[in-house]
Amino acid sequence: MNNVTCLLANVSCIDRHQAGCHFSRLLKQYSSYVCTFRVLLQSAKEKDVVNAVNACSKLFCTLLEKKELFLGKLPGEEEALSGEYSAEEKYRMFMRHRYNSCVEMLLEHLSHELHGVKESALCCLMKFAAGEGQHPLEDLDWSEHYSFPRELIQAVVKRLLSKTTDNSLMISRFQEFLEMEDVRYYVMSSIRENVGKVMDKNKGALDPIYQNNVFTLMSNISVPSQESELTNFMEHKRVFERMWLGFLKYKLPSNMYKKILVILHDCILPHMSKPTLMIDFLTAAYEVGGAISLLALNGLFVLIHQHNLDYPDFYKKLYNLLEPSVFHVKYRARFFHLANLFLSSSHLPVYLVAAFAKRLARLALTAPPTALVIVLPFIYNLIRRHPSCRVLIHKPSTEDEPLEDPYLMDEEDPAKCRALESSLWEIKTLQKHYHPDVAKAAMSINTPLSEKEDDISEVLEITTYELMERDLKQSQTKSVPLEFETATQLLKGGANVLGQHFCLD
Repeated sequence: MNNVTCLLANVSCIDRHQAGCHFSRLLKQYSSYVCTFRVLLQSAKEKDVVNAVNACSKLFCTLLEKKELFLGKLPGEEEALSGEYSAEEKYRMFMRHRYNSCVEMLLEHLSHELHGVKESALCCLMKFAAGEGQHPLEDLDWSEHYSFPRELIQAVVKRLLSKTTDNSLMISRFQEFLEMEDVRYYVMSSIRENVGKVMDKNKGALDPIYQNNVFTLMSNISVPSQESELTNFMEHKRVFERMWLGFLKYKLPSNMYKKILVILHDCILPHMSKPTLMIDFLTAAYEVGGAISLLALNGLFVLIHQHNLDYPDFYKKLYNLLEPSVFHVKYRARFFHLANLFLSSSHLPVYLVAAFAKRLARLALTAPPTALVIVLPFIYNLIRRHPSCRVLIHKPSTEDEPLEDPYLMDEEDPAKCRALESSLWEIKTLQKHYHPDVAKAAMSINTPLSEKEDDISEVLEITTYELMERDLKQSQTKSVPLEFETATQLLKGGANVLGQHFCLD
């Protein structure tokens, strides 16, 4: 702020000569408030700052409502004093400058170390945005019927997308305002502009803190799914789409890939005007490998089944995702759910289904019990859907049958792995598994499989702890005799055990 005391003295003097005491009185009254607010806004006590923010909110919201702030292009303070303006115009210019200074201080408080101060500043700024929307501070063209404080929203978004501070809590508080149609629209536009500027300045490199703030803010934005809920439905979807595409076109670390892919199919694709624009991003993610490839399946599933995406060698890539690590990632349940959907078609070639069944059976030899209770029913379902694969179970035996398995585990192409020439001997081996549930499931292959498929949805999320708890509950119901006479002391049982083996006086 400039020297408020000198400014007040000059303006008050002019007011007395030009317009009597009316504006001079108002000017002195409000300037006294503003000086007090300025001191309190810079206080070290959270309570004082919050009270000052609330008081500023009431004061300037009232001035906006009463239209006592200067409208249009604002002259500098020195020009306002020296120019030939009326006392009322000078008063409005003065208050408009104080309002701008207050906004700047509140924007700085969005980076305050105290969360209470940041939250109150954010709420106050959004009240100002609402006030400016109803009572614009700019001269509107005759064709404009609505004005929105774009610059204020851009400034708020810029502070929320900090490069040095994790603003997750602030963004969570800001989500309330994103429910408003106009705020959401201009926030999406501001994010896109901000990301573009930051990326251009940093030559395509994104700071991790900035990345997380951008992702957190964008992931809190959802466009209503029904057109009746929005005035400009398609326009909102296009802005939403450009916002995400503008962020995803830059190189992202693997942890950010995972965060985006987890919500992509539910929170991003349904709100885009052209979901197929995500093809490049999803195919690139699918080629990365590991957990990222598993997560990319969700988005690809949506594009393939709902938007007719033609993905060459999709099943070959899915086949190669079957490796030991798939049983240990936290996205295991999602992967098997989607793999089950992809392999549910009865039009798939027999060699492909046989390759998946055989590869899973081979991996089952070293899989944990929690994975085996999923894998075995999964294999059985594949055979039920494709009866031609029963040859893997009922392989005719001959005297000169080779002892080596012809299946090629290292072959990446399921068409060349020779799965149909092999058998599911791995499941026979699992019949001697140490876990009773696994052994019981493996025994099912000895009898003709029923036509009804097993429901694997109940075991997709099962954990080792749950499996152990279930076993313990079952064992508690059984009474297992350990010896004929219950021991009451250490090394003391029936027939005088100690007396037989030791000489006791």
